[in-house]
Amino acid sequence: MKRYFIELSYNGTPFHGWQIQQNSFTVQESLESALSTYFKCPVTIMGSGRTDTGVHASMQVCHFDAPENFEIAKLTKSLNGILPKEIAIHNIRPVTHEAHARFDALERSYIYRIIFRKNPFLDEFAWTCFFQPDVDKMNRAAEALMRHDDFECFSKVNTEVNHFRCQIKSAHWEQKDGELLFHITANRFLRGMVRAIVGTLIEIGTGKKAPEDLDKIIESKDRSKAGKAAPAKGLFLSKVTYPENIYLD
Repeated sequence: MKRYFIELSYNGTPFHGWQIQQNSFTVQESLESALSTYFKCPVTIMGSGRTDTGVHASMQVCHFDAPENFEIAKLTKSLNGILPKEIAIHNIRPVTHEAHARFDALERSYIYRIIFRKNPFLDEFAWTCFFQPDVDKMNRAAEALMRHDDFECFSKVNTEVNHFRCQIKSAHWEQKDGELLFHITANRFLRGMVRAIVGTLIEIGTGKKAPEDLDKIIESKDRSKAGKAAPAKGLFLSKVTYPENIYLD
């Protein structure tokens, strides 16, 4: 058996998230089914992390163990033919046998997209806001995220985690081509964390909260103190980074 990383993207609109679950259409189920069809035996995968219902990925990574030798180009073409149109395989890379898509990830990055007028071509992929938030205030507030490492206030309640600590490496808003983009990178994220951060920063940008309130919200460890979660459709997992020494190609 040899281990491989798959790099893929997906439109999360029709899926009930990444993780396989009973009686739900998920990205993991679709990919495992396609791999099992190709190899004619059950194949399981492990992703770099979960994405919630309706969240997209411009880059997700998962690993699987191949039951036999195969041509990477042929497998890539076959999987893209089997998988639904919302999932695309971009690359398949051999890795060391111990390499793990979840535990070996050094950083994960997300982008949240906001647009300011109705656009039928972007509606599934951005939050349409009919107001202009103060981007300078939101960027000032976002600096607080790098001063803390416990983000329980942004986590979904009743989530099964051992701790709420995350190391946020960068977080900022960017105005580009008529869109407002929030970029954030960390070693790990909690369930619902990015959407809760975006919702809270938007409340700061619209004057409902002050930039200096963010430190107090984080220190409270209370989800009810933070803002309402932004809609799932604007969120994209955009990059997962690994140490180069796990790759064999």
